[in-house]
Amino acid sequence: MSRFNDFDMNKWKELSDIETGSLWIIDKRDNSGKHSGFYHGNFVPQIPRQLIKRYTKKDEIVLDAFMGSGTTAYECETLHRNFIGIDIKPEMVDYVNKQLLDNTKNSFFCITGDSSEAAVYEKINDHLLSINKSKVQLVILHPPYFDILKFSDKKNDLSNAPNLSKFLELFGKVVQNTSCILEQNRYLAIVIGDKYANSEWIPLGFYCMQEAMKAGLTLKSIIVKNMEGNRAKQGKNDIWRYRALNSDYYIFKHEYILLFKKKGK
Repeated sequence: MSRFNDFDMNKWKELSDIETGSLWIIDKRDNSGKHSGFYHGNFVPQIPRQLIKRYTKKDEIVLDAFMGSGTTAYECETLHRNFIGIDIKPEMVDYVNKQLLDNTKNSFFCITGDSSEAAVYEKINDHLLSINKSKVQLVILHPPYFDILKFSDKKNDLSNAPNLSKFLELFGKVVQNTSCILEQNRYLAIVIGDKYANSEWIPLGFYCMQEAMKAGLTLKSIIVKNMEGNRAKQGKNDIWRYRALNSDYYIFKHEYILLFKKKGK
């Protein structure tokens, strides 16, 4: 039995649904159950599903510091994991809490706050103590892709950062804060894409990777996921292809899942 999941390695050939390669091809979003694509910018449920199955056991705790509409929370509910979620928008926290009202089997703690501020984690530590825990076993971070899409008018919303340096500074604080309550020898995943501005490719994913490495986390994998079905490009494939052929760039077709480990002392 693995130290960090429920896999029975005597039956490893039966784990056909678990990705082991660094290229994930996901044809379409899973909109089953409580999942919905109404909230622009949320990620496909298949991503947290793979990470939760691979890097946690039943009844362990998953922390999502950019909770959004609750994609990770609903996967935790289905997979019988405990969940902690942070979002800067109180209306999204209220929405997710209402979606989880009927769950009595696991612990779900969703709070409004700025995930770059230490005060939020004081509340999380109090919650962990209330359930006789001290650390979480998996952190999933799906931050705004800098200023590509605005999520609120709040000053500390990462999507409102005045420049790339400030965005990375705030994101670095989120990584530091979440890794402090991550159990040693467990995992943190960053789901992020790049951006294109002023005729230049901005390698946002690799900049965020550097922030995690600066926080002392060890890079374990760089996974590339396809972006087929992106709503911003739906029905516009010919237009984007024409623009690419008429210019000197390639069309975004991927985003990254960056996996890190918090090494024990």
